[in-house]
Amino acid sequence: MTGGGEQWLDREAGPVVRPYAMIKGRTRPPRTAPGLLDIVVAAGEAGDDAFGLGPEHRRLLSMCRRPIAVADLASDADLPLGVVRVMLGDLRERGLLVVAGSADQHSSKETVLKSVLDGLRAL
Repeated sequence: MTGGGEQWLDREAGPVVRPYAMIKGRTRPPRTAPGLLDIVVAAGEAGDDAFGLGPEHRRLLSMCRRPIAVADLASDADLPLGVVRVMLGDLRERGLLVVAGSADQHSSKETVLKSVLDGLRAL
């Protein structure tokens, strides 16, 4: 650690917080965590249920006001997917988040892979 009251800063990004610090060192999402292709949405206003949530949890919750895929949410939040899944599991356990749909229900693995290939070709 640095002395003299200095902060660890990334000059362009501001204070640096490692992802594992956001999720208190947990590496596996809870059983209630949504899958990679699941569509999640906030379950109304957080209110008192949001007490004790960190700023990252609140940020994800605000980004879920409209239905969004977990993979897209991780990309938009610029956080590792594993970290996002752990935090979404926390939110779901508190009843602040619901899984609005599952890609597994709507398509087969072959369809998902075809969509990924089509997207890559479009790049």
